[in-house]
Amino acid sequence: MKRITLALASALLMIGCAVGLLSGCERDTGSEGLAGINVNPALASDRALIARGEYLAKAGDCSACHDAADKTPYAGGMPVNSPFGPIYASNITPDPTFGIGRYTLRQFADVLRSGKTRNGTRLYPAMPYPSFAKLNDDDVTALYAYFMHGVKPSTNHAPETRLPFPFNQRWAMFFWSHLFGNHDRYVPNPERSAEWNRGAYLVEGLGHCGACHTPRGPAYNELGYDFKSDHYLTGGINDNWFAPNLTGDPGSGLGRWSPDDIAAFLRDGHGGHATAFGAMAPVVGDSTHYLNDADLHAIAVFLKSLPEQNMSGTFDNNLHARTLTARAVESGELERPGAGIFLSYCARCHRADGTGEPGKAPALAGNPLVIAGDPTSVIRIVVEGSQSPKMNDNAKTQKMPAFNSQLTTTEIAQVVSFIRNTWGNHAAPVSDRDVKALRSAIHK
Repeated sequence: MKRITLALASALLMIGCAVGLLSGCERDTGSEGLAGINVNPALASDRALIARGEYLAKAGDCSACHDAADKTPYAGGMPVNSPFGPIYASNITPDPTFGIGRYTLRQFADVLRSGKTRNGTRLYPAMPYPSFAKLNDDDVTALYAYFMHGVKPSTNHAPETRLPFPFNQRWAMFFWSHLFGNHDRYVPNPERSAEWNRGAYLVEGLGHCGACHTPRGPAYNELGYDFKSDHYLTGGINDNWFAPNLTGDPGSGLGRWSPDDIAAFLRDGHGGHATAFGAMAPVVGDSTHYLNDADLHAIAVFLKSLPEQNMSGTFDNNLHARTLTARAVESGELERPGAGIFLSYCARCHRADGTGEPGKAPALAGNPLVIAGDPTSVIRIVVEGSQSPKMNDNAKTQKMPAFNSQLTTTEIAQVVSFIRNTWGNHAAPVSDRDVKALRSAIHK
């Protein structure tokens, strides 16, 4: 993929040079479709508007990328890993020198919805501006009010992103945006309920769920930005994690989840017999945990409306067969590769019948992540462990230990293959090569 991306990027640069010479594209001044935005500065200090902006900033999970290493809110400097190298998140506090304190509302809207900074620099799509393009003017104004008047300024100087040629040619992002991005505001669907439309607006726009859960093309572009695309939310790889399928697939997707399961998962990190893991754990802890019940249920209603796509893995919910399998595991009668490893290292928490323990260890039987077509995340959790989301109410987090130093590559492949094909789970087995490749990628 990297070779394909490099070739495409080079082609884009050549196209860009030619078009730039003919049209003076670098003189572009932006404000794409922003004529209607409210520019009244007095609104930016309204307390209710600031509070609304704070809620929206949490819904958009802005802190996930923009908080500093020392946890200073929105001070930037942390790397966002990409296939081309680290992209450092900027300081978005209202400091006038190191942050966005000099931004006008229109300039703030430009960077949020078009990926264009105050000085004309184009942002990389690690910033999900194709999703944020869907935001309406009122929400952009509320976000501006919060970041200008509800956030403490920080003088943290975020490192400059330095990608190798040709990816360091940021002006080429103008063409990337026009060829692969999204520029459309969200338009309510009159054939759907207000609740469905609210959920679609949050998922497709502010929540930018597709940034992780939609597969990307050779130009690092999401292969769909809304429910009309067959690729949208069908699962994607980001930073060596697989974000699972969120369509109605009954195997690896949300087909067997109820709306209440989805809402509970987003609120507490537990739901549908699954637990938030990896990069999703802080999304719950820092973002969706703070959404009100109406918004959580609207998201669930929208997700449940998505038809099954990219089906993979199946689950046979036969209680009798699962019980027999559990007895065979406990007695040692089941001699398949990986069974003994599971009994020794995993059954204590996940139980011999794969049902887990609510609030402590997720079920493995029927778990969509376990039977997903891409086993990357399951392998990674076994290798380096996992931790449940941290909530502000100081609720105790649950940790799964890492088995990197206890199990060999072959043993990890065996136990992952075992759980993907036991208790009614049916998914492709994992090879030594799969495990070795991931361990190399994450240096473990």
